[in-house]
Amino acid sequence: MDFLELAKNRYSVRKFDGRPVKPEVTGKILRAGHLAPTACNRQPQRVLVIESQEGRQKLKKCTGSHFDAPLALLVCYDKTECWVREYDGKPSGDIDASIVADHMMLAAASLGVGSTWVMHFDPEAVRREFALPDTLEPVALLVMGYPAGDAKPSPMHETYRPEAELVVYHRF
Repeated sequence: MDFLELAKNRYSVRKFDGRPVKPEVTGKILRAGHLAPTACNRQPQRVLVIESQEGRQKLKKCTGSHFDAPLALLVCYDKTECWVREYDGKPSGDIDASIVADHMMLAAASLGVGSTWVMHFDPEAVRREFALPDTLEPVALLVMGYPAGDAKPSPMHETYRPEAELVVYHRF
């Protein structure tokens, strides 16, 4: 599939058929995250794979937006390992983790696995339930699985602002 077609067709899946994602498919999704670019190639991302029944129960204590997905990937970054811009102290961790998450969501879509990026979670509950060290900052929760037969995009999926409002060409 053409990349733009993949990007257009990928949507936030909020209803899954319950089948577990096969380990080899999960491995390909994780590999896409591993290949993602990060600032100065520091690779501060850490991805927690949540697929056991116990792990999914813990996840439910952290967010209502779990959609009973059979798989979740908690994307974090290590605050001690990300690049920091010298002149203003901005760390790259959120950006690095976001690029990793996006690569994994697109890889999942290419493999027939639906996903939703969940930012609506309690980070302190995540730290507690999954025993995250203080150095790890949770950024995104990707819930994943095979879309249910009646899963469909939200009505807003194909609503786009005009590109001219979003892109500005600066010409000297």
